[in-house]
Amino acid sequence: MPTETVPTVRPLRADAVRNREKILAAAATVFANRGLDATLDEIALEAGVGVGTVYRRFPDKEVLVAALFESGIDELATLALSAYESENSWDGLVWFMQEALSRQCTNKGLRDVVISTTYADQLKDSAKSRIGPALHKLIERAQRDGYLRTDVVESDFPIMEMMISSLGCVTNQLAPDLWRRYLTIMLDGLIVSRDAPTPLEQFPNDELVAAALRASSRHVKRSDALRTALQDDCMSD
Repeated sequence: MPTETVPTVRPLRADAVRNREKILAAAATVFANRGLDATLDEIALEAGVGVGTVYRRFPDKEVLVAALFESGIDELATLALSAYESENSWDGLVWFMQEALSRQCTNKGLRDVVISTTYADQLKDSAKSRIGPALHKLIERAQRDGYLRTDVVESDFPIMEMMISSLGCVTNQLAPDLWRRYLTIMLDGLIVSRDAPTPLEQFPNDELVAAALRASSRHVKRSDALRTALQDDCMSD
């Protein structure tokens, strides 16, 4: 009786392993700074390897995004579950929003996965299925306990999250805590009653905020110019 031959999976060569690690590190930097609209060409430039090397390790962006952000989604889901353990339901909800936003405001790629993106649909669905039920429980409990206004619906939260994280990503380099000021204002609008307004984070001077917005605008223009140049290079090859 013939025996089945089990195909052996050859381990990656040392240089291939190094390249994979370089690509993952470069992708983490590029996606965090520019979001998931960044191209594999940009990641190759950051990693210092040819774009063909990137495609050999990661055949498309979906695979690379999944490799990078699966752990980030796990962390957010764990945070939501931990928040439910809080004795006070309002404090638990607030803590989760603060912790989730602190991560998204410093990582545009994670924000894109959580909020919405044309990439990594499977990972986005996974994020929704893991984080959504826990967030639903946090909202339901805070409303049941009389803290969260009852006319707020679950779909309000990703919209609020998008608004705050957009600001955080734009101002992260020069005014990294500015988003907290506006989250506080938003939370005061969500709670049913409060003896007095919550003290706000100090507003950075107007010049600093203006500089942060200008820097973000220049960065977007540079990314667009780089993308156009890479596309022109590919067409000329």
